[in-house]
Amino acid sequence: MGRSRRTLPEELLLLALDPTTGTTAQPQSLDLGLAGAQLVELALAGRIAPDGDRIAVVAPRPTGDPTLDCALELLRRRGAPVRAVNWIGGPRLGLRQTYLSHLERCGMVHAVEGQMCGVLPTTRYQATDTAISREIKARLDSAIRTGVPPDPRTAALAALAHAVGLGKHLYPGNEGRSSRSRLRDLIRHDPMGGLVAHAVMDVQNGAAAQPRRSPAPAGRPAAGPGARPAPEPARGVPAQPRHGSMARAVVH
Repeated sequence: MGRSRRTLPEELLLLALDPTTGTTAQPQSLDLGLAGAQLVELALAGRIAPDGDRIAVVAPRPTGDPTLDCALELLRRRGAPVRAVNWIGGPRLGLRQTYLSHLERCGMVHAVEGQMCGVLPTTRYQATDTAISREIKARLDSAIRTGVPPDPRTAALAALAHAVGLGKHLYPGNEGRSSRSRLRDLIRHDPMGGLVAHAVMDVQNGAAAQPRRSPAPAGRPAAGPGARPAPEPARGVPAQPRHGSMARAVVH
């Protein structure tokens, strides 16, 4: 994968970043959305594919993007398709900071140091070129306004933006109600984006239910009402190390 084009996690984060305050909208759900956006990006690159409600690795070769390749390798090590809801709901400490740092290295944002309550060091990230964020949002605006089915990348971005709750950030107030509704409707235009977006919403709603059980084979008793299948351990990007005697807070 070349670096001439921004990845979906980067675009989702830029959409969520307030150009004035340097804070991110919906920070908790955004973390889930970034994990989901990695899956969609890997699918667009032909490395993974949906298998029912699971994600299967179909081409384990690296993409050239270190953060995506880390996720791809973790998926490959699982050895079997992984439920999207389990993957997205797994711990991903440091994922948002990883992408913020990457955007800073690329010159798309710059860090603004400060203090919280005059004591705790903080870091805000402000866009260096707001035209980039405007261009990303313009793609969503066009899909919403024209009603023409968007390309898979834009459809997936719309699905993820809706799933993490960015609709009220991008299209606020009563005047944005119809746009938020149409943003939600765009979820149907990309199967992978839809699968991932629904998984993100399921994790937020605590509805990450176990998959339906197949009927028990003849001669084998079905599991009792209290029995539960063993949960899949979730994996994610390793936590980023912290340096110094005092942790630096990233202001959301």
